[in-house]
Amino acid sequence: MSMAQHTGETGPGGRGGAGRRRRGTAVRVVALALAGAGLVGVTAPAAGALGTAGPSGVVTVTSTQDTARDAADRGPRRGVDTKALNAALNDLVDSGGVSAALARVGDHGRTLWKGAAGVADRTTGAPATADGRFRIGSVTKTFVSTVALQLVAEGRIGLDDPVERLLPGAVPNGADITLRQLLGHTSGVFNYTEDDAFDTARPDVIEQWLESGRYTRWTPQQLVALANAHPAYFAPGQGFHYSNTNYVLVGQIIERATGRSWQQEVERRVIRPLGLTGTFMPDHATGIPGPHAHGYFDLPTGPADVTELDPSMAGASGAGISTTADLNTFITALIGGRLLPRPQLAAMMAATPQSEGRYGLGLERATTDCGVLWGHTGGIPGYSTVLYTSGDLRRQLAVSMNGKGLSTPPATREAYERLEAAGTCTG
Repeated sequence: MSMAQHTGETGPGGRGGAGRRRRGTAVRVVALALAGAGLVGVTAPAAGALGTAGPSGVVTVTSTQDTARDAADRGPRRGVDTKALNAALNDLVDSGGVSAALARVGDHGRTLWKGAAGVADRTTGAPATADGRFRIGSVTKTFVSTVALQLVAEGRIGLDDPVERLLPGAVPNGADITLRQLLGHTSGVFNYTEDDAFDTARPDVIEQWLESGRYTRWTPQQLVALANAHPAYFAPGQGFHYSNTNYVLVGQIIERATGRSWQQEVERRVIRPLGLTGTFMPDHATGIPGPHAHGYFDLPTGPADVTELDPSMAGASGAGISTTADLNTFITALIGGRLLPRPQLAAMMAATPQSEGRYGLGLERATTDCGVLWGHTGGIPGYSTVLYTSGDLRRQLAVSMNGKGLSTPPATREAYERLEAAGTCTG
């Protein structure tokens, strides 16, 4: 999610070709989420985590240096151009738009390559590590949608149930809005991160957020109230507009249906069953546990460390923390049918006509020269995330980037495009 521009992914409009292929959602993550990610939307390697630093601090872990998970995952490297991946990752940092970048390429969830470039801490110069944790922004939505669709499969809620039945009184026209429309951003509900309170175009708002706003404890009801103060974008089902408010509402629906918070349900239904030991869905905890790269805003007065924040500003729309390994495991299990029955997975992957076929239910669809990719992108202060898999599961790409400024150099976009191309095309 992001503060002023929906999320780093801004909604999946405008795809064309990445590098030689698509210039759309993933590239817009670089252009928007890296550029500060609005106000809402990896330390040095631990002992024994060996690697060889390249010109910009790239650490590519070889088979003799793999973690336990990587050693178990090791398999044939089908079409993985490690030279191109290393070069693109280095170029992301050398471009001046990124202070740290982590990436991992998988085949059916098995790690084929991983790397890290840049520094985890601009004060100490400690290098980033490929296994570090990071804020995932709106990639959280795919976890939340998965839980909602599991509840649909269990008959506890219905995709076409009106919001007024699922969450009485939450939005003015809740009788006309369905859960399906919330999950697919076709509800018309105003995006609270477009409210003036989250306007990153105003320097005074940014300064206030840095001084105190980052630690504000928001309730879901307060975030929805911000949205309710604005008119809807369109009548339910009559358009597409990416809105973080939709998923704040879904989080509340999950809580009402189960008696447990959306964080607890993601933990018990997705994180624990898949063994995602580096993944967390915090409520108000302001830090990132374990090794991680710091996130920054580069302001006229100098760099501001924005790593710590109260994630309730994002809630079910973008509060998650994870690793590239966990994200690749998750998206492989999801698209591979391990988390949802076939009807619910088909509904999730049914990209809507309103989104021009680019967004399903908590899942983005990207068409490239190398085929269709499924996943999500995300932005939150200091962090930008991209997660994609091919439908045949032969390739997964998870990327975390730490933006440095409030604008993104063209060279940063170009480096990301090369990384995505090298990471998602199979030989």
